[in-house]
Amino acid sequence: MGIKVIEKEEIKVVGIPWTGTYSELETIPSLFNKMEKRIKEVACLSNEPVVIAPFHGRETELTYYVTKPVEKIENVPEGMVGFSIPRKNYVYTIHNGSMEEIENTYRRLFTWMEEYGFEQDHQALGLEIFKEEHKQQNQLGELHFEIYLPVKTYKE
Repeated sequence: MGIKVIEKEEIKVVGIPWTGTYSELETIPSLFNKMEKRIKEVACLSNEPVVIAPFHGRETELTYYVTKPVEKIENVPEGMVGFSIPRKNYVYTIHNGSMEEIENTYRRLFTWMEEYGFEQDHQALGLEIFKEEHKQQNQLGELHFEIYLPVKTYKE
């Protein structure tokens, strides 16, 4: 598992929000199906073949969004949200494995950040990015997606 620090430019997204406790994480996969069924309602979709899942974890709960990138935010469908994710530095890796192994991938990321002196920016959203090319693999449970954790400290 390669880990590196990268800068991502601003991204505009529209999608479905969800907030729940960590014990309710099994709800998240259904959000992807729900978003896929409603994708035609989203105006100004970009051509980027990805689903972007910004998230904000807190001590007892998590807010998770299943979104599509857009050129501009307008006419946001009912029950959805639209927002911009500012340009930011992230610690980045790829998760390739089962749903049960995701926690281990995050643990390795946190350990790496601590080892190299990076502090997570808890005010910013983390990102999970699911590419269209891995859609069938993801649906079969062998997950492949990119993880971006926002950081305050940056060094090369």
